[in-house]
Amino acid sequence: MKLYSKYTRYLVAVDCIIFGYDILEKEIKLLLIKRSFDPAKGRWSLEGGFVDENESIDQAACRILRKLTGLESIYMKQSYTYGETDRDSGARVISTVYFALIAIRDINQELTQQNGAHWRSIARLPDLIFDHPAMVKRALADLKNQIKVKPVGFELLPEKFTLVQLQDLYEAIYQRKVDKRNFRKKILSMGILEKLDEKERETSKKGAYYYKFEKDKYEELKKNGFYFNLDVN
Repeated sequence: MKLYSKYTRYLVAVDCIIFGYDILEKEIKLLLIKRSFDPAKGRWSLEGGFVDENESIDQAACRILRKLTGLESIYMKQSYTYGETDRDSGARVISTVYFALIAIRDINQELTQQNGAHWRSIARLPDLIFDHPAMVKRALADLKNQIKVKPVGFELLPEKFTLVQLQDLYEAIYQRKVDKRNFRKKILSMGILEKLDEKERETSKKGAYYYKFEKDKYEELKKNGFYFNLDVN
């Protein structure tokens, strides 16, 4: 006799909200797919899938992200679990949402094309299926809170970047302007950026110095009680 056999079983899924940053267009974008099966076939959707019998939900999320992007090591955070009884018209499905931060330049473009995935600006998202709009809204709020207290924004930038590019990223996530002087003063005072000798000259004649995030130094400072705080107006 199987344990719990008298209880109804439900489907368990994960949905992945994949954020990327377009450094040229200065926009946060979301990787979406056109759903290839019913219900809601042909409509825009987050990438997701059901949890296999022999894997955890974390493993399922990693598998789905790897299949879509070709990336093994991705910043990923569990956001929320959605279990409303009528959230999926196909069946009773309980879904745990993860949001991931990806540098668009690193993604396997061939894989995204094979899966019919497209980057869409969060400022101009198409209509999404089921409760996916609520999922995106919550994940974006999570991201806004995370970048204030953790250096996760660097996951979206190239290895070397200018302070202007860093501020552009934060403004894209906050979806508002921030004070340039306060922003630079605060980030430089932390001592976690290495100033490089090289300058970026594509967008200005004078050129702006490149910087690099010193992850090892940040981890060492954190052990000694350092607190990352980039909540600026």
